[in-house]
Amino acid sequence: MGSSGITPRSGTGLSRNTFLLAFASLFADISTEMLYPVLPLFLTQTLKATGSIVGLVEGFAQAIQNIVQGFSGTLSDKLHKRKGIALAGYLAAAIAKPLMGISTAWQGVFGARLLDRLGAGTRSAPRDALIASSVDENARGKAFGLEGIGDNTGAFVGPLLAIFLLYSLHVGMRTIFYLALIPGLLAFVMVLLVTERPAAVRAKSKMDVNPRQFPSGYWKYLSVIALFGLGNSSNSFLILRTQDIGVPLETTILMYALFNLGAALISFPAGSFSDKLGRKNVLLVSFIIFTLTYIGFAHVQNALIFAALFIFYGLYQGIFRAVGKAFASDFVPENLRASGVGWYSSTVGLLGLVASVVAGLLWDRVGHAAVFYYGAIFGLAGSIGLIVLTPKHDHPGAA
Repeated sequence: MGSSGITPRSGTGLSRNTFLLAFASLFADISTEMLYPVLPLFLTQTLKATGSIVGLVEGFAQAIQNIVQGFSGTLSDKLHKRKGIALAGYLAAAIAKPLMGISTAWQGVFGARLLDRLGAGTRSAPRDALIASSVDENARGKAFGLEGIGDNTGAFVGPLLAIFLLYSLHVGMRTIFYLALIPGLLAFVMVLLVTERPAAVRAKSKMDVNPRQFPSGYWKYLSVIALFGLGNSSNSFLILRTQDIGVPLETTILMYALFNLGAALISFPAGSFSDKLGRKNVLLVSFIIFTLTYIGFAHVQNALIFAALFIFYGLYQGIFRAVGKAFASDFVPENLRASGVGWYSSTVGLLGLVASVVAGLLWDRVGHAAVFYYGAIFGLAGSIGLIVLTPKHDHPGAA
């Protein structure tokens, strides 16, 4: 294949690799999001788990996904085998899906969900490094935005596919877990076709891949992400909240699909705007959206207004996913890029675990609205931290 996969296309600044990796994210998220809106209901209704168990399962699942990215990113930087590590992750995530479907207790779902997210975490940092190395610096936000389109479009299509299977074909809930294997394997095939750029500095890799080599601006940024993350609990609580106000299951899944559509539509423009206007400014918008929608989720009882809030919340999701990682990669040099993005994602995951466990306890012991008031407080704190602590030199290539 030569170097065609990493050569930017004229006019767009994007390469063949970026499109292949976007399709990989599309299929991987179809596989995941066929299950995501069904999973909390499968746990609470079929397996009779509590809200605290949902928070535990999803908190640990998201934590392991993001925490392992730091290790997989560092490993891929040391070994210069980003594609191989990413492939292993895509395969593990695919085969975990049917294992959830055969579970007869929440502990079985917990184990399979951990394997699923372990695979997702293993693949993400090396994949993101492949994206960053496949384009010029001035198109990096656009490249991550394209991947965000694939990811969030898959997250839109997946729930619609679940509705079609459940209500048109009348398949059982467990069967959806089995069928999710198919798009998971298609994602694996997309990555097989990617061309990996040869490592530029192999001899220095062991010495260079050291967290102490990261600049102070990177650590300030991570501290803000950690503060914000304390309130950013699993989206499973949004799904449970829709059930809480009496929304039927098929409407709940449709709301979730529209949430992901909003995220998909904003991803590419957000990444592109961050290339021009600065990551910090665009990311701040996402923090503000998060805070406002969480306040709304705490108060609203009307299904139509809740659906509108859900879609608005999708704008936060799309912006944060595209711009947050691009911003993290701006602070670090090329040889530390997978590590930098990986430890950023580890921070998101670790604090997401804390937020989800706390949210589960609040849901069961204080009140359902308390989950969202708690999140809004840290959304506001993160917004202030982003303004005060994060360095202003936030354009691509800044360190």
